[in-house]
Amino acid sequence: MTRVVSIVGARPQFVKAAVVSRAFRDNGEIQEILVHTGQHYDYCMNKVFFDELRMPAPDHHLDIGSGSHGQQTGRMMEGIERVLLEENPDWVLVYGDTNSTLAGALAASKLRIRVAHVEAGLRSFDRDMPEEINRVLTDHVSEILFAPTETAVSNAVREGISKDRIRLVGDVMYDAALYYGDQAAAASGVLEQLGLTPGNYILATIHRAESTDSPARLARIVEGLVTLAASTRVVIPLHPRTRKALDRDGLFTRLSEAALIVDPLGYFDMLCLEKNARAIVTDSGGVQKEAFFHRVPCVTVRDRTEWVELIESGWNRLVPPETFARVDREILNLPQGTEGELFGGGHAAEKIARILERGGSSRLAAA
Repeated sequence: MTRVVSIVGARPQFVKAAVVSRAFRDNGEIQEILVHTGQHYDYCMNKVFFDELRMPAPDHHLDIGSGSHGQQTGRMMEGIERVLLEENPDWVLVYGDTNSTLAGALAASKLRIRVAHVEAGLRSFDRDMPEEINRVLTDHVSEILFAPTETAVSNAVREGISKDRIRLVGDVMYDAALYYGDQAAAASGVLEQLGLTPGNYILATIHRAESTDSPARLARIVEGLVTLAASTRVVIPLHPRTRKALDRDGLFTRLSEAALIVDPLGYFDMLCLEKNARAIVTDSGGVQKEAFFHRVPCVTVRDRTEWVELIESGWNRLVPPETFARVDREILNLPQGTEGELFGGGHAAEKIARILERGGSSRLAAA
């Protein structure tokens, strides 16, 4: 029996882990120990995902909470190290690019426990982003890099990472969208609750530190959203970090008077809002992809994105905040992109389970 400690802490990781954990159970030869760092701890950012996705309760909950990057990552490493010494796993599995990702990878590597990284090889090539530092460091201490796309594989190889450590498996978020899509449509009543009709609103999500920590950038993003809201309804599930930043800069009232602001939503409600939106505005990597899964045009309010395939396909447009502040109605007429699948066939989680169960020696040439 292969023992895997999975490290999660933020809402996108709960979605990814849900499909991988299910694949582990279906495999039958993997014992998973789930560790929740507590990076996201509000119900709407945390437990609702476990409830909806029917994930087992974490075996270890570290209750780390918020803090500066250094404080949070350090406390996580200390807690994760204790768990790893107790559990003695064969693998530590980490997801994405958060502080929980880096803390898990560093703690495991220092104990000489093999690390596997889901969603490896992504690069925005912007070292000012904390997420970029987390991605790069995690990839370089991982024994196996589970890459979602060919571009991700190429990025890792260019940095000198051996192809022998890379497995192109596809994207587990695509697995989740396929598996939970029908359940979300049946279970979510969010459109009715918010008085929305399909195709008649823009969905916006803003939460990254690069957007919220700079008052100037946040002000430009708000200005663009207010401009859009003058002609089309804009719906914003508001991240707690963003709410604090808006209050700090005196922008919350201006935005709330123009747009429909709601609390953060569960996975099913977000899938439903994404699928039925006229367009999506976001700074989130995951929402960019989900927009593509639903073939909804997307504007990413950032200087760079790690998901360059979405730009190249035509479904996503990269608009820096400075430009977004001058946005106009053209955003509502975004061209639809090319067809074709970019993220595998929806079996990434099964491949990950099979590779780990075989000790990492199995090679998969393509998703």
